[in-house]
Amino acid sequence: MKLPFARNRDRGELEALRTEAARAKALVEESPELLVILDAGERVIAASRRARELDGIADGHRVPAAVLGDGLRKPIRVSYDVNGRRETIVYIDPPGEPADYQELRAGFTAAVSHELRTPLARLLALLETASLPGENPTPLIEQAHIEVEQITELVDDVLFLSELESGRVVVALGATRALPVVEEVLHGLREPADRAGVELQAEGEVDAELPLRPRMLRVVVENLAKNAIRYAGPGATLTVTVRSGELRAADDGAGVAAKDLPRLFERFYRAGRVRGPGSTGLGLAVVKHIVGAAGGRVEASGGPGEGLTIRCLFTS
Repeated sequence: MKLPFARNRDRGELEALRTEAARAKALVEESPELLVILDAGERVIAASRRARELDGIADGHRVPAAVLGDGLRKPIRVSYDVNGRRETIVYIDPPGEPADYQELRAGFTAAVSHELRTPLARLLALLETASLPGENPTPLIEQAHIEVEQITELVDDVLFLSELESGRVVVALGATRALPVVEEVLHGLREPADRAGVELQAEGEVDAELPLRPRMLRVVVENLAKNAIRYAGPGATLTVTVRSGELRAADDGAGVAAKDLPRLFERFYRAGRVRGPGSTGLGLAVVKHIVGAAGGRVEASGGPGEGLTIRCLFTS
């Protein structure tokens, strides 16, 4: 028998989760970008406020061809499944912007919107199930908390990248003993690494320091490790080594073609590989941005079947 205070706690947590879900939904709908979401029949099921200001954008209707552009540039589309339903996010080119800037903004916005809608859909399904008569809400609430954490992390990443772009984030502020941070980050990634069949190792000088704030160092190490988890392949080992003035992430996995190495740090560059689950294609670009802001540089080396090594070098 569930006590009254336990029922009140469950109701309170459900209300808090509904608030988080509404906030995440608003983040998508209030996007300043021209975004529409289509069902499997190419009919509008959702759209940002700015997109709804265009003629012909209405729920249940197809997007007019004139809205999609003049045929010279195709809108960027990102398809995904939600609870067995096929949906597609379409980014409509705003008029009057340079093509390269449009592509950058469109790719980032579409990827973030895609990544946000998936945990949001799962969260709403969990909340609906928890509200059904006879359901035990406790395990559903625990799973919903995980989804909220994923949504929160994604929102934080979007804000973080925005701050990086605008120069408001202080990257280098003092120095951080790097090895403990590296060990902490790799430990937190053991589960996805095990699923991918990739082993994670940390080594190096115990007292070595790098000119990065702890948060910035965590972001760098996490992005380097996630890149290996997604692309190195089963059976690979990633070793993150710390030395004074250097952070090196080396794996012995699938590797990258020599012609692709110089472009690895470009935003959304895929090097002929399929983008991994959960990836926005920005990880290595963020690494380069942070290291560069701290006065350092990044280098990549390797080859097909020879693994990939990424070095972050900092001048004293």
